[in-house]
Amino acid sequence: MTTGHAASRRDYSPTAFWRGRLSPFRTRRLLEAHLLLLTVCATVAVGALLLSYHQTQRGAEALSSREAPAVQGLAAARLAVLRAEWETEVLLKNDLIRVAGSGETYRSQLSAADQSLSRIADRTDQDLGTVNGLLATYGNSLNLGTSLYQGQPYMQEQKLREAKSLLIRPGVGLVPRLDRLQQIQLQHAEGTAAMGWVQRSGWWVAELALAALVLTLMSALFVLRDRCGRDWNPYLLAGFVLTVLLAVVPVMTTSSTEDDLDNAFSDLQTITEVSGQNCCSHALVGAQQEVTEKSEEVRGELADDAWTDRVYRGTLIGGLLVVLLPATGLVLRLDSDYWRRR
Repeated sequence: MTTGHAASRRDYSPTAFWRGRLSPFRTRRLLEAHLLLLTVCATVAVGALLLSYHQTQRGAEALSSREAPAVQGLAAARLAVLRAEWETEVLLKNDLIRVAGSGETYRSQLSAADQSLSRIADRTDQDLGTVNGLLATYGNSLNLGTSLYQGQPYMQEQKLREAKSLLIRPGVGLVPRLDRLQQIQLQHAEGTAAMGWVQRSGWWVAELALAALVLTLMSALFVLRDRCGRDWNPYLLAGFVLTVLLAVVPVMTTSSTEDDLDNAFSDLQTITEVSGQNCCSHALVGAQQEVTEKSEEVRGELADDAWTDRVYRGTLIGGLLVVLLPATGLVLRLDSDYWRRR
């Protein structure tokens, strides 16, 4: 009768169930295992997180400082030389070559093309020597045809034909070479703006490690409460909150940055397409204006945002705390309850 009464009062609560499940393990060993797992998960998560976030920042910086200006500069140079050719044709058609100051427009376009190429010389790995040489030769032929040989129609026509050939000759002319440089530079920009598989894998590793860290922290809090009689551990709770923040804030920031990179690359594609059209007459003016406007949009999208740097610094500090806080909490508990008693 007594046995039945005792059995009827047996504790079937969840706490008793888990206490029974944990009873074969020594609490000290269990806490030491949690300490090791927390340290490993936190280290892997923080390392992958910082590496992936840094790669995103480097991509944004490279696109802003190198790739985008190079694409814009090549587009501006191409339109400028075509505009110079068109302005020369207008002068010849309207017989305005002998008018004082009539050649200033095409000369200013040649100067603009030269300045565009000079600005991007240190922002591209491509060799611009041949293009610069062709531009100088083309400009010299135009000047000879419009100024020096004004009274010699045969020589003037020859120099202008020579300039036209230097400009549009298939494969080796100035415009075809600029077209090839633009396409190559756009491919470089696409590779810089896109998130590669290594970087994407880094984010997956970071998020999975953070998820494992959250579960381990919850398990450690349960063990401390169930086996040690400690309801809350402030170090582990602080580590739990920081882990959740690290799993959310850097990803959101990176997603926003990647959206900006995608939008900027889309504008760079538009710039390349607009400048690549064989525009004629006044359409060149509109194309130059559109390229200028799109370039301003790209600069705005890739503007250096101080908040991304602050998020990176916050991630670095938070990552160090995520490694240290849970480890400190468990080490203090182990030292107080077990290690000193050995």
